[in-house]
Amino acid sequence: MNWYLAKIVFRIVCGDGDHLPQFDEQLRLVSADNKEDAFNKAQSIGKNEEETFLNRKEQLVQWQFINVSELYRLSELIDGAELYSRIEERENADAYIYTVNQKAENIFFSQTHQLLQLA
Repeated sequence: MNWYLAKIVFRIVCGDGDHLPQFDEQLRLVSADNKEDAFNKAQSIGKNEEETFLNRKEQLVQWQFINVSELYRLSELIDGAELYSRIEERENADAYIYTVNQKAENIFFSQTHQLLQLA
């Protein structure tokens, strides 16, 4: 078995969809014999996690699976290895840096961010 890093993309539509398009990009670890099996498994995960529900405002929210946009075989797990990189362009650099620092502080000082337990 090999490990693959798959980026699964969902579109989030709230109400009638009259809002700025939202997409959720999720990085998932997938175990498979080969690239084709890993791709199919990642697509299956995406399809199985499509969801429709009502939010607090009683608006219909849909998580629509788009596809698997990236797939990388992990040859070995190395401490500190880069798994993903994305360049952000923001209008307000100070606001972005503040947000990053707030998230880091929340991780460090709160119990809400714990190890991810997958069942």
